[in-house]
Amino acid sequence: MTNSDKNQKKELARLYFMQGDTQQIVAEKVGVSRNTLSRWVQSEGWDERRAALNVTRPEIVNKNLLLISRLLDKLNSDDIDVTNIGRIVDQISKLAASIERIDKKANVVDAIEIFRALNRWLVNRMEWDKEVTPELIKVFEHYQQLYVSEQLNALKK
Repeated sequence: MTNSDKNQKKELARLYFMQGDTQQIVAEKVGVSRNTLSRWVQSEGWDERRAALNVTRPEIVNKNLLLISRLLDKLNSDDIDVTNIGRIVDQISKLAASIERIDKKANVVDAIEIFRALNRWLVNRMEWDKEVTPELIKVFEHYQQLYVSEQLNALKK
């Protein structure tokens, strides 16, 4: 296998992996051994990148709201220790502030979610549309990352 073929398989494997396929399925789709794929996942940090992509704004907000609800239940219970009230109120305030910060960044997070959907669509389309190549998807991802970085920098100003 030439270096170019290996790089193309590696990029295709990365795309399938980022879309949520298991390592076994990706290895079969791309035609490499499970060990080779595992090495790529480890050396390139694919697990971390996929995890970062899979955390969505609604998921974070919902978890924070659930925590706030539990803390409010503690405040409303009959057996609350007075010394804990300040700590619980402080935790609720921090969680509420976190939700507010997330909502301010919603347009960037929404863009990321749309980019992920587009990338999944392109990866699926690549199976039958010869104009969609791993290189094309890589170019799209590059510009998507630039867009997100610029938007995040604009929010900091």
